[in-house]
Amino acid sequence: MASLINCTNYLCTLVFIVSLISGLASAQLSANFYSSSCPNVQTLVRNGINQAVKNQPRQGASILRLFFHDCFVNGCDGSVLLDDVSGFTGEKTANANRNSARGFEVIDSIKTSVESACNATVSCADILALAARDSVVALGGPSWTVQLGRRDARTASLSAANSQIPAPTSSLSTLLSMFSNKGLNARDMTALSGGHTIGQAQCTNFRGHIYNDTNINAAFRTTRRANCPASGGNTNLAPLDIQSPTQFGNSYYQNLVNQRGLLHSDQELFNGGSTDSQVRSYSTNNAGFLSDFTAAMIKMGNISPLTGKNGEIRKNCRRRN
Repeated sequence: MASLINCTNYLCTLVFIVSLISGLASAQLSANFYSSSCPNVQTLVRNGINQAVKNQPRQGASILRLFFHDCFVNGCDGSVLLDDVSGFTGEKTANANRNSARGFEVIDSIKTSVESACNATVSCADILALAARDSVVALGGPSWTVQLGRRDARTASLSAANSQIPAPTSSLSTLLSMFSNKGLNARDMTALSGGHTIGQAQCTNFRGHIYNDTNINAAFRTTRRANCPASGGNTNLAPLDIQSPTQFGNSYYQNLVNQRGLLHSDQELFNGGSTDSQVRSYSTNNAGFLSDFTAAMIKMGNISPLTGKNGEIRKNCRRRN
């Protein structure tokens, strides 16, 4: 009887271990996840992004920002793409997204192409991850291998989107804390911030910096005030990187060293704090920045993905199946 009990316990333990290993394996993302089920997905996404960026270079930055905002709210699960409908509230009306998040139509168009080729196979979360990479490449930035196999969320969190996405008014300590909460260290945070080498920001997001802060170049401040009055003009745009807003590179960090960061949160990275040395290094070492940026993008893309049988594969990125 004792031997039977021991044998049963052993078998139960063995089954548990095998199940655990299988579960962990199914949770791993893979570069070749769609090699058999949808071998052309990367080409389809790349073509869609290249066309969108050709039509409007700003779209590249918008797609990169969408991916960042997606991953920072409950992981990279495509939740940022969900529309509000009766009985369901998405994340598009969060402070960080309302009237500023863009590129949804680009993802919709790519999803339509992918669905035509591989019905109900590729998640919107994976399409967004690939689209972010291809947007960077389309604007002259580096490429990297995107790990795939994410599934789409059936939920979203407006409250998390309001509290977990860093604001343009954030202090360095707040930035470091919010990135740390996502498993990203100071180096990751500083490198990922370099995504602001492309794109634009609305006056309402940088007004405080150009009117209230002192750590700003006087000539740069005057230039920005010309298109961003003390009141009104909230949606007026200015490039995040005054040197090369549609070319991916390290000029963003050169701007910070010269106190020409557009957002308060940008200039906080070079304001006598712990990230000053990293900013200065990136400002003179483009290869170092690009290497760290790609590593940080891969790391961010691994934040809490839904895999295996969790979530779903949405047929329309804007709504649950």
